[in-house]
Amino acid sequence: MRRTLIIMVKEPRPGRVKTRLGRDIGHVRAAWWFRHQARALIRGLRDPRWRIVLAVSPDREGLSSRVWPDDLPRAGQGRGDLGARMGRLLRRAPKGPVCLIGADIPGITPAHVARAFAALGRAEMAFGPATDGGYWLVGARRPGLLPNGLFQGVRWSTEHALTDTLATVSGRRVAMVDLLRDVDSVADLAAVSAPVQAPSLLR
Repeated sequence: MRRTLIIMVKEPRPGRVKTRLGRDIGHVRAAWWFRHQARALIRGLRDPRWRIVLAVSPDREGLSSRVWPDDLPRAGQGRGDLGARMGRLLRRAPKGPVCLIGADIPGITPAHVARAFAALGRAEMAFGPATDGGYWLVGARRPGLLPNGLFQGVRWSTEHALTDTLATVSGRRVAMVDLLRDVDSVADLAAVSAPVQAPSLLR
């Protein structure tokens, strides 16, 4: 079955996107950074090995936005916290393996995505851990079979996000792929070019 890569994006409006970064460098500059970062990421991840779907927020504004490429299909993220939105996007994805990522990780390359899809050949789910204790990727071999309660009780935007999420998928075969760094603060901006050691293990 064909692979699907879902990229979550927000309309790059000052004060509505990358607010933590905005407190460091100003909300206008943070929105500008996210817009150019997201567009570069989308452009760099186009690959014949998978189709890209843009998960947009807010739904109405994002579905008609001129910021994002017109040729890529879009889906609204809908309501709820990050876990509710991710779970809904995964369960409603086209049949076949699906990986879902955010757009604020400058280091993602097609090779990273390909390794995540390859991991789903031997695991039910795959995660790409981030250096802050969260994760930049979640993948599922059969996303339509994921339970509604997935991601409940996760402490988002904390160092516990990955650990909490793994607790919600206890009993499933999980692969951990490359470790990357997302950008939430000005310190992260300065560090994104620093190399990080990438674990590769299967639980």
